[in-house]
Amino acid sequence: MEDCLFCKIIKGEIPSNKVYEDEEILAFYDINPATPIHILVIPKKHITSLAHLEKEDEAIVGRIYGVINQIAEEKEFKKDGYRVIVNCGKNGGQEVMHLHFHILAGKQLGEKIV
Repeated sequence: MEDCLFCKIIKGEIPSNKVYEDEEILAFYDINPATPIHILVIPKKHITSLAHLEKEDEAIVGRIYGVINQIAEEKEFKKDGYRVIVNCGKNGGQEVMHLHFHILAGKQLGEKIV
């Protein structure tokens, strides 16, 4: 999508502080971190949200969780724990309409959500 912020980051039109990249996935530090470690993990294919996931996109979600685990290991916060958040749609708090996974770590997080 032409006006998608994350698609522009994927194309290199907007700089990012990359943590991980392969042919299907990009991970980078959030520019407005909510925790000391706040990383966004996105598919390179534009998928608006989880609500827009097609059957052929399901495998990429599984791969993203594998990449999240790899990042947690490499950045050394896996042992202490972290939270993964996926907001879906306007009422779910999604601000950028490109599927993305927030990794929050680096401090004791607040109350349990579930």
